Amino acid sequence: MKFIFVTGGVVSSLGKGLTAASLGTLLENRGLKVALQKFDPYLNVDPGTMSPFQHGEVYVLDDGAETDLDLGHYERFTNCKLTRLNNLTSGQVYQNVLNNEREGKYLGKTVQVIPHVTDEIKRRIHLLAETSQADVIITEIGGTTGDIEGLPFLEAIREFSLEAGAGNVVFVHVTYVPFIKAAGELKTKPTQQSVAKLREIGIAPHLIVCRCEKPLEKELRQKISMFCNVPVEAVIEEQDVEHSIYEVPLMLQRERADDLICNLLHLDVPHPDMAHWQEVIRKLIAPQRRVRIGVVGKYIGLQDAYKSVYEAITHGGVGNDCGVEIVRVDSEEIEKEGAEKVLRGLGGILVPGGFGERGIEGKIKAAKFARENKVPYLGLCLGMQIATIEFARHVLKLGKAHSTEFDPDTPHPVIALLDAQKKVTKKGGTMRLGAQPCQLAVGSRAGQLYGSFVVNERHRHRYEFNNAYRERFEKAGFVCSGLSPDGKLVEVIELKDHPFFVASQFHPEFLSKPHQPHPLFKGFIAAAHQQIHKKPL
Repeated sequence: MKFIFVTGGVVSSLGKGLTAASLGTLLENRGLKVALQKFDPYLNVDPGTMSPFQHGEVYVLDDGAETDLDLGHYERFTNCKLTRLNNLTSGQVYQNVLNNEREGKYLGKTVQVIPHVTDEIKRRIHLLAETSQADVIITEIGGTTGDIEGLPFLEAIREFSLEAGAGNVVFVHVTYVPFIKAAGELKTKPTQQSVAKLREIGIAPHLIVCRCEKPLEKELRQKISMFCNVPVEAVIEEQDVEHSIYEVPLMLQRERADDLICNLLHLDVPHPDMAHWQEVIRKLIAPQRRVRIGVVGKYIGLQDAYKSVYEAITHGGVGNDCGVEIVRVDSEEIEKEGAEKVLRGLGGILVPGGFGERGIEGKIKAAKFARENKVPYLGLCLGMQIATIEFARHVLKLGKAHSTEFDPDTPHPVIALLDAQKKVTKKGGTMRLGAQPCQLAVGSRAGQLYGSFVVNERHRHRYEFNNAYRERFEKAGFVCSGLSPDGKLVEVIELKDHPFFVASQFHPEFLSKPHQPHPLFKGFIAAAHQQIHKKPL
């Protein structure tokens, strides 16, 4: 088995995750089985309780693990099916080490960072290797080289490389080559310092991936090569992409990064056929059609808060050969300005998941605008609950209808806490999480889109549609088209006599890929284009 470790230097948010995912894409298309893994140095046990402003979205896996958003890139770019073994935080490492110490597993030894913490980190690499049976394991180390909390992870992979032996491990270091506008040139010194810091720790990178705004000229490549002790062909340009993150694998292929890695790992595999990937890029750059979609949320200012939603919308566009302009709408702006002024002219409206009371009334107004004006609407998790509250208030005339999450004393709790959640006190990892089966009604819009009547989708929520109101809703044309197998939980709702009004309690965005758009997103984009242009795709 072969191992690739991706580290980062200079600054965070350089795109280590995208680089790791892109390398995974290239190796998969050479016929190799790839598994990807993310190590995060923060002390939280997982990102589940972290604010989107701090961490971006929480990406949920089939087994219910709440993980880093980079795992979303891994699943979108490759065919990997990830589990909780694919994400490790310092919090989990120290939790396991301390549990072992309490149980006497260290036989009275003094517990230290080396070897006990580093051994626990290495154990997780071995565990993924055993369970995945992959040809290549790609492990991304979060944070920035030199950060104090990341040192145990770097020491662990240094030790691991010695144990794995020469020809079995490649270190890829992603770094930043800034363009100094006043000087009119790229500067390599931050890269030199970053690599020097990494070598100080005992790791010598085999490839240096240089994030840059401008092309990396030959002289600069030679300079980085000389000062960082790598061959000049191992200095890889990763320029800012013009259109889409899905261009990155093709960029790395042009730089022959995958050829270099295969040579270093002694892998005799064919050249990758990226024709299908090139077709995705063609549809992103030169689509046949265009449409504008409004995403109504409260974390709109932060790109990563709805990362999977934005990507799934893009995939829905690719599936229809339709370019999508995503209009980010702050729900509080709707509360101030009114839905008509803010949402007029959009092809479709999407309300994503979320928590907390802020901006809720704006989202309810957005759902009302979509329902009354026949604008295609897609609701995800909270977006389904919003559609339910809006329908209760304005169609069923239950004026103060609400969710007990936002108004515990509402006279009409059309959204209420799940029975299984009523005694839960701990916040982390205690929601209804992971893949759950859903049965779709025959003849429903959802069933037609899926082409199936039993689906498995990922959940992350505590509140549900209140069945005490189901009969009243259904009599008024509110269709509960997706239910849990026991019929007790409403999973999908849709409206009759509407071009497209569908909402799900689950998160379909987590199962969408650029070349395999999720059916709900593909159908939503098709309906949005048809409604705005008054002609079918």
